Amino acid sequence: MDIKTLLEELGIQKNQKGCTQGNLWYASGPEIISYSPVNDKEIGRIQGTSPEDYESVIETATEAFEVFRKWPAPKRGELVRQMGNKLREKKSALGQLVSWEMGKSLQESLGEVQEMIDICDFAVGLSRQLHGFTMTSERPSHRLFEQYHPLGIVGIISAFNFPVAVWSWNTAIAWVCGNVCVWKPSEKTPLCSIACQNIVAEVLQENTLPQGISSVVNGNAAVGKWLAEDHRVALVSATGSTRMGKDVAQRVAARLGKSLLELGGNNAIIITPHADIELAIRAAVFGAVGTCGQRCTSTRRLIVHQSIVETFTTALKKAYDQLRIGNPLDVKNHVGPLIDAEAVTLFEEACKKVENQGGKWIVKGAILDSKSLGSHCYVKPAVALIDSNAEVVQEETFAPLLYVLPYKGTIEDALTIQNEVKQGLSSSIMSLNVRETETFLSHWGSDCGIANVNIGTSGAEIGGAFGGEKETGGGRESGSDAWKAYMRRQTNTVNFSTEIPLAQGIVFDL
Repeated sequence: MDIKTLLEELGIQKNQKGCTQGNLWYASGPEIISYSPVNDKEIGRIQGTSPEDYESVIETATEAFEVFRKWPAPKRGELVRQMGNKLREKKSALGQLVSWEMGKSLQESLGEVQEMIDICDFAVGLSRQLHGFTMTSERPSHRLFEQYHPLGIVGIISAFNFPVAVWSWNTAIAWVCGNVCVWKPSEKTPLCSIACQNIVAEVLQENTLPQGISSVVNGNAAVGKWLAEDHRVALVSATGSTRMGKDVAQRVAARLGKSLLELGGNNAIIITPHADIELAIRAAVFGAVGTCGQRCTSTRRLIVHQSIVETFTTALKKAYDQLRIGNPLDVKNHVGPLIDAEAVTLFEEACKKVENQGGKWIVKGAILDSKSLGSHCYVKPAVALIDSNAEVVQEETFAPLLYVLPYKGTIEDALTIQNEVKQGLSSSIMSLNVRETETFLSHWGSDCGIANVNIGTSGAEIGGAFGGEKETGGGRESGSDAWKAYMRRQTNTVNFSTEIPLAQGIVFDL
């Protein structure tokens, strides 16, 4: 489908306003132009959010919360169910827009929309399981229990690499918990946010619901700061770089607000002598080049036992030689472009650091010819053999640059290398030895929020809580009991006796 037809199908106007309460689009802030990394061409332009626009959105969201919070949770779940059905209808179109605006392969883009559908299904079931907890009171004829209540406005700050899925992870769960959402998407992928909001607005309108239940505030970093500093925003869920997350955390903490952070990763796969090499190669290649290395869970480091380094790197190079790079909407291609020229520059600079810090190329990266591919954003993924202590290895380069780090000795030696970086998102081990895999999963093993056995670091299911430790931020989104982050916890004591005894046996007689 050509881009013009695609935008029409998703309800995106030629000169689109970028701020909304439901289906009321307006804005008076700075203009944002969306360029496709696929062909360097302009897709569309939007008007961003001004301070006045932002105030209007927050006021409308506050009013909507007063209505929505009183709805029974299963009824809120019905709203999410309908959103999931709308996404099923728009899956192909929305997936194509993700590829055009962000640059990931069409298969990955369709998978991202499927994640949205999956989290809706998860949240619908969750809407009937927002449980509390009952305890035995030490006082006679008393009942002691805990329950959870909606927070209010949930601010969502998302990154360009998953321009639709991360928003839905937060929104679907926040909604069934009774919250309303204000979304600040990446300024690199604004049209995806408009497409999502158009889909949501249909559901709200069909159910005669307040439009402020879902709002979008497109703009630059200043808009994110407004959310972070606004005491009316009960929770700020921010996904992106560690640098951005630290800034958000400090601003939210200054007002004693709540934040949920899912930040950078420097993810490793440990490959032991007991690994299935073919399986390990497949996991490593997708982990490293999927989304052109622009996932927070992308594989950055391969920690390979010295005894199999030569065998493994030979097979890895052969696999890389088979990669097809080009237009991501062509399903024959494995790797699409980086998001923009700045990302290409960062890739190039990181490759120079590899050479300056003693790295040896297994597969040398390159910036590919823009004339033949139609864009300046295509690069050849790179693999380097390098020492684990090299400075560049300690950093997260958001590009398809993979390091092979040899280790000697036992699984504990490999874990030392894995855990020495500042980030702690995703990790994997490839081994058929149960002692190695169980050590990896033990409390003295991987220090990451995600630890996988015989699969790669990338490609999480929505049923498990998603997030990591250390400079990854410590937050958890998506499945499991991540819903608790979107609610406030309350302890309740009910006295149904004729006395008023105090806890701990305290006597206070009048």
